[in-house]
Amino acid sequence: MQISGKLRLPEGKRVAVNIGCDFDAASVWLGTYKLFSPAYMSRGEFGAAVGTPRLLRLFEKYDIQTSWCIPGHTIDTYTDICKEVVAKGHEICHHGYAHENVTELTYDEEKTVMEKGLEALQRIGVTPRGYRSPAWDFSENTLSILEEYGFNYDSSLMGNDFYPYWIRPVKVNADKGNVYGPPSKILEIPVSWYLDDFPTQEFVGDQGEDGLRCVHEVFERWKSTYDYACKLDGACFILTLHPQTSGRAHFIKELERFIQYMESTGAWFTTLGNIYHSTENTRDFIRVDGSAFV
Repeated sequence: MQISGKLRLPEGKRVAVNIGCDFDAASVWLGTYKLFSPAYMSRGEFGAAVGTPRLLRLFEKYDIQTSWCIPGHTIDTYTDICKEVVAKGHEICHHGYAHENVTELTYDEEKTVMEKGLEALQRIGVTPRGYRSPAWDFSENTLSILEEYGFNYDSSLMGNDFYPYWIRPVKVNADKGNVYGPPSKILEIPVSWYLDDFPTQEFVGDQGEDGLRCVHEVFERWKSTYDYACKLDGACFILTLHPQTSGRAHFIKELERFIQYMESTGAWFTTLGNIYHSTENTRDFIRVDGSAFV
């Protein structure tokens, strides 16, 4: 069975809120969509040149700690603004190199991507403890690679909505039940497409994704989900933004209102790393086979 953990929240706080910024820039168009035209590159450029500075100013205004998941390609293309994110004190997580689909990679290819991403992060002074898979997908090798490279937590999967849990490897069978292995030492801090700005907002005509949905509809969904989380004990609310999306004028205005609402209702704005350390039994979790790990 799934083993999840409640969070130890600061006194007076009702829910842990992580705002995660996936700073994909051009890489999402290159790796996920295989779109290479200057028009799509300019959308990534907007995220780096306009959207990211806007978000950084917003977070500074409300003294919010956030988590930035940055592909190596973004670091190598827009080094200065990535360094500014680090200088502002935000958490940085590994997010691939060029937003690769890891399910299409061999074991060795996926390890190469891991290495390239780590090398890029080291060039801006970061050794990440957290990982977020590009496009939120895992290969059959991803979990073992995360363990090999010493990551503490992942934020890519969707086996829960408000509680972190320990990932179990799964053997998928189409003609009989799936078989789960023992829990990993990697803590999953789950995400949701419902709490992501990109699917409802970005128009990708070549891929049949219409986007351009009403922002009020998006924030009503987010508020409803957040309100539910506030009624739970020791829950977290994981929001995913993209600078080229949430940095747009019409969206960031509503984002600020939502931040104000969460601030007024007991949100603890924090990083994925702090959620990891605040999850009960993170340090003394016992494996199914009886062995402990730190």
